[in-house]
Amino acid sequence: MSEIHIPTLAPETIFHIGKFPITNTMVNVWLAIALFLILGLFLRKQIKLKPGKTQNFIEYFLEKLFVYFDQVTGSRKKTMQFLPITGSIFFFILLSNWLGLLPGTGSIFVGEAPLLRPANTDLNLTVAMALVSVISSHLFGLFSVGVFTHLNKFIQIGTFFKSLTKGPIAIFTAIIELVVGLIEIISEMAKVLSLSLRLFGNIFAGEVLITVISSIAVAIVPAPFMMLELLVGLIQASVFTMLTLVYLTVLTTKPHGSHDEEKH
Repeated sequence: MSEIHIPTLAPETIFHIGKFPITNTMVNVWLAIALFLILGLFLRKQIKLKPGKTQNFIEYFLEKLFVYFDQVTGSRKKTMQFLPITGSIFFFILLSNWLGLLPGTGSIFVGEAPLLRPANTDLNLTVAMALVSVISSHLFGLFSVGVFTHLNKFIQIGTFFKSLTKGPIAIFTAIIELVVGLIEIISEMAKVLSLSLRLFGNIFAGEVLITVISSIAVAIVPAPFMMLELLVGLIQASVFTMLTLVYLTVLTTKPHGSHDEEKH
């Protein structure tokens, strides 16, 4: 009986370019990017004034996606504004998850390491995508509502200094608001941890499960679990994307009362 290779938490290095290590998860990322490029060029050639079946399907899918996003953003304008980020995240996660189910993933070896491994079983990648999600939401917030309005969502320094002339109750209230602001900053950092670990944990657990089940029976037994992983890949891509969309929407929305303050 052949030895079972259980995936490790860290991706395996399969070769080096100079001193830079190339891991098996990077190979899957490159495959996903290459497929994106080929698919994008193909779809670009299909766009015509008189749409064909492919263009009709893409337009129908995008329209359904817009309606789904509109329920979160509350406006088509914001949906179109956030689509390049959220759409890219959704399709990249979905494609990279499904590429992990290709035949040969985990079974073709270069030395002692498998050549292919699902990209999202690399915590480095999921943390990087979480950082893109959270940082981009703050950048959109800064440009949409203004620097001071955005920063006041976390630390209301101006309110604190104004309270110094309004008595002890106002000062006490301002101190509480500062503490709450610090908690909000910590929660923003926790978003990165939450997003990255959720995606990594689900995909890594699925990879280990399929590896173990595949060692029991080559084709018949793993099939239902692979179908389940197709669904898990779609769900995880949707969850990550919708959370990113929520972050973008919340941080680009002015706080309640800010319009009244500006008028005053």
